[in-house]
Amino acid sequence: MSVVVFRIDRRSGVATYLQIVRQVEQALRMGALVEGDRLPTAAQVAATTKVNPNTTLKAYRELERAGLAEVRQGAGTFITRTLVEPDSGAGWPLRTALNDWLHLAREEGLGGDEVRALFRSSLETVYPAAPDS
Repeated sequence: MSVVVFRIDRRSGVATYLQIVRQVEQALRMGALVEGDRLPTAAQVAATTKVNPNTTLKAYRELERAGLAEVRQGAGTFITRTLVEPDSGAGWPLRTALNDWLHLAREEGLGGDEVRALFRSSLETVYPAAPDS
């Protein structure tokens, strides 16, 4: 059984329930959640994130509408299908995370040139160019 821990960014401008939905979808794409896994209860999410339980329930209803989860009265909310692509390859989770980051950058108002500059700067920090010999 996998466990998902939600991280809520109150400054992101993205509705809290959508942040929960997107994090579940990301966990499904990366294989961190699989069919049959139980999501934390609304009370558990409220305790760890200080999010109103109704917000979590709204997110879970959205996941249910999307066919990704099923609410079982008295038992909890369970994942009903995966989003892992069968031929995704080893780098696929990284591509997914990068695509999610790019969507977030767009939502934050960054343009393509700004994203490229930020990416180049970060790339050079992590992978410095070899000094001239």
